[in-house]
Amino acid sequence: MTTDPLVVFTPSGKRGNFPVGTPILTAARQLGVDLDSVCGGRGICSKCQITPSYGEFPKHGVTATEGALSEWNAVEQRYEDKRGLKAGRRLGCQATVLGDIVIDVPPESQVHRQVVRKAAAARAITMDPATRLYFVEVEEPDMHSPTGDLERLERALKDQWDIPAITADLSLMSKLQPALRKGKWQVTVAVHKSHSGATASVTEIWPGLHEGGLYGLAIDLGSTTIAAHLTDLETGEVTASSGLMNPQIRFGEDLMSRVSYAMMNPGGDKEMTRAVREAIDDLTKGIAEEGNIDPNLIVETVFVCNPVMHHLLLGLDPVELGQAPFALATSQSMSLDARDLDLTTMNDRAQVYILPCIAGHVGADAAAVALSEEPGKSKDLVLIVDVGTNAEILLGDTSRVLACSSPTGPAFEGAQISSGQRAAPGAIERIEIDPATKEPRFRVIGSDIWSNEDGFDAVIATTGITGICGSGIIEAVAELRIAGLLDSSGLLGSAAQTGTERMVPEGRTHSYLIHDATAEGGPRITVTQGDIRAIQLAKSALYAGARLLMDEMKVDKVDRVVLAGAFGAHISTKHAMVLGMIPDAPLENVSSAGNAAGTGARIALCNVAARVEIERVVGQITKVETAIEPKFQEHFVAANAIPHKTDPFPELSKIVSLPDLTFNTGGESDSTSGGRRRRRRG
Repeated sequence: MTTDPLVVFTPSGKRGNFPVGTPILTAARQLGVDLDSVCGGRGICSKCQITPSYGEFPKHGVTATEGALSEWNAVEQRYEDKRGLKAGRRLGCQATVLGDIVIDVPPESQVHRQVVRKAAAARAITMDPATRLYFVEVEEPDMHSPTGDLERLERALKDQWDIPAITADLSLMSKLQPALRKGKWQVTVAVHKSHSGATASVTEIWPGLHEGGLYGLAIDLGSTTIAAHLTDLETGEVTASSGLMNPQIRFGEDLMSRVSYAMMNPGGDKEMTRAVREAIDDLTKGIAEEGNIDPNLIVETVFVCNPVMHHLLLGLDPVELGQAPFALATSQSMSLDARDLDLTTMNDRAQVYILPCIAGHVGADAAAVALSEEPGKSKDLVLIVDVGTNAEILLGDTSRVLACSSPTGPAFEGAQISSGQRAAPGAIERIEIDPATKEPRFRVIGSDIWSNEDGFDAVIATTGITGICGSGIIEAVAELRIAGLLDSSGLLGSAAQTGTERMVPEGRTHSYLIHDATAEGGPRITVTQGDIRAIQLAKSALYAGARLLMDEMKVDKVDRVVLAGAFGAHISTKHAMVLGMIPDAPLENVSSAGNAAGTGARIALCNVAARVEIERVVGQITKVETAIEPKFQEHFVAANAIPHKTDPFPELSKIVSLPDLTFNTGGESDSTSGGRRRRRRG
């Protein structure tokens, strides 16, 4: 029997087989994929733009060839002629399925667009940016002093501002003479002085006194999300914060999938580099509009990112990072021109600074967290966990600082979850389950009202209830454990075992029904046994990484825990402890630092001395490599239990009583893995 072609959608991960000739928009609707359309599929609105991806995708089990979609048609050409489509884009209502294909739904084509929750944290920063404005009066030329205008500008900067020497590229030189004459020999220049002590460079010039401001971008380039803070380089004030999905998700949701894509598809690394650079340009344009400024006023950008993102941003092949000894092309900080990265939306002469990486799997984002949170200055032992698709973990005090990364995967972001979605209006973000009645109540993004409170339906009328995001699935699993619906091995009970009809059979396992709107054409939101397993794997990796650092430090407990990252800022600390995501500690000593990596990027953007400091600090951090540590697997397996198979959680037991039960009645139980084995009965 011939199998219909397989269509896989990213970033949702939803997939299905469809007959040849099925429009992509139709396939998306049948799978519940978030793909917009308002014109009824007539190719008029262009809301259903999609990006097909070709090549080998081992994670999805798909090899997509160029002929997997129907050819470009007249309707698409008409739209291209009138308004233009981004390179590689197709209209989902026009492109039809001919073979196995991976389809990326870009953020602007999603009905429920992601809320990028990486807002800037309030932080006192001593302002000393690398790029500053200087107003100077330049001596007019005369026949007796035949020096050039640049040389006289240099002399003016030295005499009036004690800047000894400057350079200027050809594009700046072309603006120099018109600006001097229009300003009647008074000009404002933006001068960039490197922290390494190199010659200062003039990045922009304006006639007369420029009062339009000067701006920089602090960009946290994550595996899943790119977040940026538009920062006033004179005051340090964050003018606007914005973000978008990392388009590289269509090549693989996690870092190793992207490395694998680069390995198996010649030129794959170049594709990913181009995609992320174009996204940064789009983000720059959008954030400038949001901040109501001219993008030309953005003269500096600081990037923090993990090692794979670091290499792909720089256009370096990440393949070496996919195999021991995980060698970086360079771990040092980098200072370069924005033009070197093909970034064209910001100022033509904008300068880029990339923080140093700590090691092959611990990148500049972890360095930024260290700059922001300063574990090496802590008198008590602090564990800092930057929760994301790839978690960075720091443990330290004034004696030493250790670092590692753990491959948690995208489950904490709502991916690989049956009803999961990104954080967007309509997504369940908080949930409570009554231990007596086993009934749930929940809150969705965009509403402060719980589902069992008056007015809830009116508040969510525009967004609906669309799925469950990362913070919601964390709370759901923990609440299932507290309510006695989930045993310590991670097994969900049946309706008969738990006494609630919300436990519904699903194959040989059971699911917990949170919300069912199928009668009104809405979604049916459940937590399945597969969802539990995905969360177990993610939290076990996180806990195992932390335990490795504690082993290295020769301690069994920590004094404080700091949850960092956009996701970390929205996790309930109690539920994280119930799950066993983090080591046991008094809840009052568990706090959120928000987007600490983004804060570190802002510090490096606004204070040039901080760049010197983090380069020094990174050299003193001890790296622990989880991939080759034999005890990592041991810790990982023990951490599969909820909260843990062997480690005691005395602080947790003071506030939560977890029922001691088991739902495995079908034979041997493998309590360490959360699974179960059933004997066949003949």
